[in-house]
Amino acid sequence: MQEKKFNLAVLIDGDNASARLVKEILDEVSKYGKATIRRIYGDWTTPHMNGWKEVINQYSFNPIQKFAYTTGKNSTDSSLIIDAMDILHGNSVDGFCIVSSDSDYTGLAKRIREEGMFVMGIGRRITPLAFVQSCEIFTFAENLGEEDEAEEIKDDKKADRPNVVKSSTPKKSKRPYPKLDLRLIDRAFDISASDEEEEIHIAKIGASLRKIDPSFDPRTFGFRNLTELFKSLNKYTVVRNEVNGLNYPLVKLK
Repeated sequence: MQEKKFNLAVLIDGDNASARLVKEILDEVSKYGKATIRRIYGDWTTPHMNGWKEVINQYSFNPIQKFAYTTGKNSTDSSLIIDAMDILHGNSVDGFCIVSSDSDYTGLAKRIREEGMFVMGIGRRITPLAFVQSCEIFTFAENLGEEDEAEEIKDDKKADRPNVVKSSTPKKSKRPYPKLDLRLIDRAFDISASDEEEEIHIAKIGASLRKIDPSFDPRTFGFRNLTELFKSLNKYTVVRNEVNGLNYPLVKLK
């Protein structure tokens, strides 16, 4: 089952995301479409933005300069939102990917969806639920790589302070996997099934899971993909289903 692909604007809050995950972010975006607009927002005069300077050319991002005129006030948020609205009304893309863990983008995500456009978010697990639920799809940054992004951002901002040396050693996350809520799986299976359908495409179940919980991701629970997750459940059986040499797995009750 082939999902629709979109032309996407990828807008990254440079103060609120990790430069080390740029490749992984773009790989994640590529599952849903092509990143035709790529912008990173932040105060490029500050040391903690140095990591982004190394990747903007490599991954074809445009740096957007925003000075912090007031202590404790983030001008990046308003700049990204204004740009997003300009892009929205320019009709040059089919959707957006907002990379941040900041709740200030909740209203923006809602406004994009009101226009009938696709919107995904990428942020840390600390991202407020309101922002997560405002997106069609939300991917936790911790699922994209071994590094603990929260620690990386903390290290980056330490570099703003004099006499502090930033560690070059990546930190691996030791966070345990959360427990899978089987009621969510059962609900998605029931929603996906028709009256006489015993075997359901796993992609259809995946779409139902995302509708119930935009942040649902098998990687959160230690599985590489949804097929591996279902194979681990005693209640379900995964059936191989080849179409033109490709496998589109089906799921059925045991």
